[in-house]
Amino acid sequence: MASVSFYLNRLVWGPGMVVLMLGVGLFLSIRTGFIQVTLFPAALRRFFAAFRDPGNGEGEPPFRALCTALAATVGTGNLVGVAGAIALGGPGAIFWMWVCGLVGMATKYAEATLAIRFRECRTGEYLGGPMYMIRNGLGRPWHWLGGLYAFFGIFAAFGVGNATQINAVVDGLNQILPLPEGGNLVLGLLLAALVGAVLLGGAKRIGAAAEFLVPFASAAYLLLGIGVLILRLDAVPAALSAIVRGAFDPGAVTGGLVGSFFAALRTGMSRGVFTNEAGMGTASIAHASARVRHPGDQGLLGIMEVFLDTIVICTMTALVILCSGVSVPYGTDAGGMLTAAAFSAVYGDWVKVLLSGCICCFAFATVLGWGLYGARCVQYLLGSGGFRAFAWFQTAAVILGAVLDTGVIWSLAETVNGLMAIPNLITLVMLSPELSRLTKEYKTMIRP
Repeated sequence: MASVSFYLNRLVWGPGMVVLMLGVGLFLSIRTGFIQVTLFPAALRRFFAAFRDPGNGEGEPPFRALCTALAATVGTGNLVGVAGAIALGGPGAIFWMWVCGLVGMATKYAEATLAIRFRECRTGEYLGGPMYMIRNGLGRPWHWLGGLYAFFGIFAAFGVGNATQINAVVDGLNQILPLPEGGNLVLGLLLAALVGAVLLGGAKRIGAAAEFLVPFASAAYLLLGIGVLILRLDAVPAALSAIVRGAFDPGAVTGGLVGSFFAALRTGMSRGVFTNEAGMGTASIAHASARVRHPGDQGLLGIMEVFLDTIVICTMTALVILCSGVSVPYGTDAGGMLTAAAFSAVYGDWVKVLLSGCICCFAFATVLGWGLYGARCVQYLLGSGGFRAFAWFQTAAVILGAVLDTGVIWSLAETVNGLMAIPNLITLVMLSPELSRLTKEYKTMIRP
């Protein structure tokens, strides 16, 4: 079973998927006039304005919708995935993560903008995402594609968005303070109670929790990282140089342990796609709930979502590792142990407690964000009553994630997660004429 799931995972997340996602992102960049560059200053202004913007009409405040989207993307991948990218592809892999992030900004802009354009309003709530973009944008002949996306989304929510996240939390806590026999089950029950209390409260409670957890955990992690860079300030220029030089000549930076340019390119691109989820379409489910004056308003926050996830947080992790002085075990997927070793080399072992706290907050927020995504997919297929039923099942999955080995579950869930991208990318390309029209309209509206 494990070998089959591994093979399927490699097949779905192979070079073809990465090329497809980046190709669609480049296509959307051209269709929007490289909006991630031309309107980036406007996106920054929109981000800071969103803190105090309650929005217009029904729905959620724009910043809360952004935090809900970030809850599902900013997580263990930003700490663990970046470390693995450096170990497998050398420091240059981070450069290609930046490239992936730059292209992904256009994709997230398109997802958020079109989600607002084709959403539906029911009982005071906005429902949106790829399945509604398909139903309301492409028409009846394509309805099956929306159902396929929702079907994949339900399974991904149980795996990538729940069991594996909880398992990572339990493992991390056990490394710091080993739990007694039966402790994993007790911890699972406690986490299930917390998750259930939020999920069963509906979309508004999920958004409120994300609005608190994501800024708090991100700020705490960034402060820890900034402290390392201040204490190792003399090493920052060399780290940045290694990232740029290693992108094209990894052997010169890694001592020949990572000698292939394609290793740096492939690793950086694939990890970049995985961490910011641009092209998956999931974030558009959260963005669709925002009350805004024009779809482009939330589209700009989609740009900022990728910027914060990939350019800011992932870069911070990379610089901490490269500036800390720890030896990188090139050629192995070092994961979170490398990140923890880097922080500990500067602060001491006590920092592992704070890192574990950040991981717990990130993972908890991810479960909530994916809980919303899965519930919306169930609603699309089964109607409004499906939300609460899914919340109960998602809560039960937390307990399983705490006590079971989720290796096979993780691989299968990643595979389903990748399959979600195909209907979404097809939809983005087919709706690109409407995206282009909305972008031109929005640029005219905000032009001084």
